[in-house]
Parts: sequence; structure tokens; C-alpha cells
Amino acid sequence: MQLLPGPVRRFAAWCAVILLASGVVYVAVRLCVEFRTAVTPALLALLGTALLRPLHRRLVKAHVQRSLAAGLTCVAVLAVVGGAVYIVVSALIETGDQIIASLRHAAKGVADHFGAAGTSLDDVASNARELMGKFGGTAASGVVSGISVVGEMMAMAVLALLLVFFFLRDSDRAVGTVRAIAPPGGADMVEAMARRAFGAVEGFMRGTTLIALIDAVCITVGLLVLRVPGAVGLGALVFVGAYIPYLGAFISGAVAVLVALADRGFVVALWALGVVLAVQVLEGHVLQPVIQSRTVQMHPAVVLLALTAGASVAGILGMLLAVPLTAAAFGIVHELQGRYEAVAAPGPGAGPQPSSGAADS
Repeated sequence: MQLLPGPVRRFAAWCAVILLASGVVYVAVRLCVEFRTAVTPALLALLGTALLRPLHRRLVKAHVQRSLAAGLTCVAVLAVVGGAVYIVVSALIETGDQIIASLRHAAKGVADHFGAAGTSLDDVASNARELMGKFGGTAASGVVSGISVVGEMMAMAVLALLLVFFFLRDSDRAVGTVRAIAPPGGADMVEAMARRAFGAVEGFMRGTTLIALIDAVCITVGLLVLRVPGAVGLGALVFVGAYIPYLGAFISGAVAVLVALADRGFVVALWALGVVLAVQVLEGHVLQPVIQSRTVQMHPAVVLLALTAGASVAGILGMLLAVPLTAAAFGIVHELQGRYEAVAAPGPGAGPQPSSGAADS
């Protein structure tokens, strides 16, 4: 190694560090994928804890016992989520037939328009029946696997709710636990990094929830004014999609515009597109800078890369978890950067020291 020039040795050292870090990250990701039934509820519980901790803290300040406060918080979450699901399902049941009929009418119009170049709906239906006849056994096994997936998701949801309860109840012991597992001499740094990471996740969850609520209310009101069927359900879709930055808003807005196009025509669809674009402009130029910029500072390119990586690892769930985990990583990096800059910076009284010759004279 001594025969190599200095720049080459530094380049080789950096390559070794990058390869080692990449290997550790890869092994960690693979372990998380293998133990996803335990890792996923824990990560979701951390996100839920970051979102619900202010409510739990207020109950504790109101002299409510910590376990009771955590239980009341979880019950409130169940009530809110259950009520929202009931409203959305009721709205979709009432207007679902109308939405499906509108989409079928639009599909028939497209098929009639491109009948010479494509196939008719009858051909598609006959082909679909033939495929179903050939792959009926596969479909049945798919139903069974789908039921098992639903059962697994329900179990993970229950586990995540229980973990939220324990995380909220024992949040006062979190600092002591972090300091106990920290290496000797590094407890202060590990605590600061943990606080910064959790603060970034907490800021992301609060800001995203507020932005999602504003987006959903504005788009729902606009769709109700335009008399688009399923406006409440589409607004709920916008609210859920807002937790996946950029892509979620684009997909939910596109669905709303397509439903408006299928049921109300081209002009109303243009108005619905205008409503969606106006809400997105409001979010990008007002809500995001005011709400999110103080807690989560990430370039849109970093967000898109994180979403792509999360989708490649764990699909939609990975997209949901990618941005808050990236925000936590950025919080840790910023904390380390601030500490090293503080160590490297000279003290306020430090200045250029006189040379020995000047001191002797």
C-alpha cells in the first residue's frame, strides 16, 4: 500500500468504507424483510406513537394515570379510524354502483371509438371467461392466499396497536433505555441522535396529517360542488394518499378526475382537474413550506428516490415507511454534522497565536 500514491490510498479507503456500509445496510434490510411480521408493526407503532404522543402528553399533564392515558389514546384512535372507515364504506356503497356504471360507460365509449384498431368489450369478456376457466384452480389458490394475507395484516395491525399502547405508556423510560444500551462514553451522543431522529419522524407525521386533512377537505368540497359521485370516498383516498408524498397525491387526484370524466363529462372533469391542481399548488407553495420545512428538510429528488427504494423492498408499505425513515436518517446526519462542526470550530477566544520569534521579542 505504501507504493501507491496518497490519492489512490484515500480512494481505496473510501471504497472500503462504502462497501462495508452498503453490506451492513443490505444485511439489515434483508433481516427486516425476513422478520417483517415483527418489524412492520414496530415501525408502524413508532409512527403512530410520534403522531399520538401530544395527545397522550396532554392527558398525562391533566393528571391522568399513564396507562389509562395510553389506553384512552388508543381507544380514541380506534374510534376515529373506525368512524372514518364507516363513513367511507357507506359512501362507496351508496355511490359505488354509479361509479362503476360511469367507468363502464367510459370504457364502452373508448372501445367503440377504437373498435377498428382494438377489440370489443364482448371479445374481452369472452377471453376473460376462457382465462377464468383455464386458471380456475390458480384463482382459488389465490383466494386462499389472499385470505391468509388479510389475516396476517389484521394480526400485524393488532400488534401495532398494542405496541403503540406500550410505547406511549413507557415513553418516559425511553431515554434511560437508550442510554443503557449506548456504548460507554457515547450515551450523550446516542441520546441526541435518537431525539433528533424521533423529532424528525414526529414532525413528518404531524405535518403530513395536517396537510392530508386540508387536501382531503378541499378536494371533497370541490367534488361535492361539482356533484361528482363518491366525493367523500375520493376525499378519503386523497387523505390516505397524502402519506405517500408526490405519488400518492398524483394517483388519488387522477382517480378523482377519471371518475368526474366518466360520470359528468369532459367539462366537469376539467373543473375537477383544476380543483386538484389548485389544491396541489396550495400544498406545494403554502402548506409544505409553512408546516413541513421546519421539521423535515429533504429535497424532492431524495423523497422520490426513497419512495422508489421503499417500493422495491416492501411495495406500498415500503413507500409509506420510506419517507419517515429517511427523515429520521437525515435527522441523525444533521445532528452528527452539527456536533462535528462544533468540535472543529475554534473557540470564541481562539485566535492566531504569535510565533516564537514574536514572543521572544
